[in-house]
Parts: sequence; C-alpha cells; structure tokens
Amino acid sequence: MDHLQAMRVFTRVVDANSFTLAADSLDMPRATVSTLIRKLEKHLGARLLNRSTRRLSLTPDGAAYYERCVGILADVEEAESSFRDRARGPRGRLRIDAPPSLGRLVLIPKLCDFHHRYPDIELVVGLSDRPVDMVQEAVDCVLRIGELQDSSLIAKRIGVFKSVSCAAPQYLERCGRPETLDDLARHQAVNYFVTRTGRTIDWSFKVGDEVVTVPMKGPLAVNDADAYVNAGLAGFGMIQPPRYMVAQHLDSGALVEVLQDWSPPPMPISVVYQQSRHLSSKVHVFVDWITEVFQGCVLMDQCCGHYPLDQDCRFASERATSNGLKDIMERQNLLESAF
Repeated sequence: MDHLQAMRVFTRVVDANSFTLAADSLDMPRATVSTLIRKLEKHLGARLLNRSTRRLSLTPDGAAYYERCVGILADVEEAESSFRDRARGPRGRLRIDAPPSLGRLVLIPKLCDFHHRYPDIELVVGLSDRPVDMVQEAVDCVLRIGELQDSSLIAKRIGVFKSVSCAAPQYLERCGRPETLDDLARHQAVNYFVTRTGRTIDWSFKVGDEVVTVPMKGPLAVNDADAYVNAGLAGFGMIQPPRYMVAQHLDSGALVEVLQDWSPPPMPISVVYQQSRHLSSKVHVFVDWITEVFQGCVLMDQCCGHYPLDQDCRFASERATSNGLKDIMERQNLLESAF
C-alpha cells in the first residue's frame, strides 16, 4: 500500500465529507477510495471513520490521525514543490472566485497582464456572490468584500472601498431629497437580499465614531448587484452601492448623491485562501499580483486608514475534539457579501 496516497485519499474524504465527492476530486473510482480507506484502517489497527447511509463521522483515532496527515502531507508538498517551482516557475490550474461586480470591473480587465507574466498558469474564474466552500469546490482563492467571520482561512486585505447613497433624478423629483437620516423614514429604497438567508441588507451610516443602521422600505428587492444599480437608475428607489460601481452614473448625472454628511462606513476587500504552512507558488504569485492591481486601481478608494492594507488576518478555528466532522470542517468562507 502506498502510504502517502492513502493519507491523501483519507484527508480528501474528511475534507469533502463524502466518499463520492472525494473520488470525483481525485479522479478515482469510488470503490478504489473505499478499498484504500479499509486497507489503511487495517494497517493502523484502528477505525478512522464511522460510516452510515446518511453521514460520515470521525472516530477519536480518526481525528488525531487526520491532524497528523495534514501536517505530513503539507511537508511533503512543500519539499517537492520547492524544487519543481525553482526549475519551472509557477504552473497548473488556478481557480478563483470573485463577486460579479468586482470581477467584471477590476479583475477581468487585468487578467491578460497576469497571463503574460505567468503563461503556465491556467485560470478558472467564477463570479458569484454566494459563500464558496473552498475545499469541496476546489477553489484556490476568493476575492470578497466585507468583514470575514472567523474561519480556518487566511484573509489578506488588499483594498477598501466606500459606498454612496444615491438616487435617480426622477425619483428625487417625485419624492424629494432627504436631508437627514430621519428623512429616510419617508423614502423608499431598492433593497438587496442575501440569497442564502433571504435577509435584506440594512443601510449603514457613520455618525461620529458609531455606525448606525437604518432599515429601508421599498417596492423591490433583488439579489444581484447589476440589477440593484439598474433598478436605482430606473427610479424604483434610492440605492447604496459601492461607489466604484456607479462612478460613471454619478459623473453623468444619471444618479445623484444624497446625504453627503453621513457617509456609509468603508468596507475592506480581501483575497482569501486556505491556511497552510506552505502556500503554493501559483497562489502566492496571484496574491501578490492582485494586491498590486488593487493598489493601482483608480476605481478603488484606498485612502482609509481605518483598514490597513497588506495585512494578513489569520483566523484559527477550534480544533476538533469530538467524533463529528463539523469541528474539523471549518473550511468554508462564511462571508455574506452584499456585493
């Protein structure tokens, strides 16, 4: 039995919480995966996984062995890749996920430059607002907007942006212009809801050193950033989008800024990747490159000292102490990003 291969298969089953998903990601028959796990358990003289028709769970021995396997495999990968990358340079498939607006306006226009620098890296780019399970979906890194919840991921802040409260001229002619936050009670907005929870995003404003949230009523709610802006342009109600999304509409007069004395709080933009003692060269060069892109992007407002750039935020999850996979499966980016 190839012990390293058996370790790789076992950790993939744990990470995917499924024999079938693990087999698919490894391009192996499911029966081969099951056989390898049984041989590994026989070799170790210990049961690693409790199996049922509905779920898998780690035994205490399985949880301890998983922790050791992750460290061993990381050391092996680090040793091997240091020699491969030195000779060949970064290569392989790099899968990225980003919010549609950020991808369309900032990332995609610059990708040719990345390709010219690193022609041996194959890019696979997904554009979505939903939280991504980086393990099960084999995503190398994601771009996300907003504060990240604690997880076993690393989030490097690469920029910040400001939102803007605005409305179409026809809406302001019809309903008047709000002059204070109290005036918002007499106005309507286009609301944005989070697909996963159905929760509508409240408006936010900085008032002194505090952040005040204001629930907004309105005739329409959407879950797509472009639809949100288009609804505002059509006069359905006021909107509070990122400024970079509507800069051209503000310049043309198609949208008019309101409540300038109460700005929405700035939001961080982060590149997020899995925690590991060894960061693969393809992920490393992308993180450095995308940091450079955002620092030179005219669409981004990076003049906010409240959110320092080039900062690694490491969030360590609790280590598993029970026989359930839940404690060990804190691999998912749980960010709810409005945009």
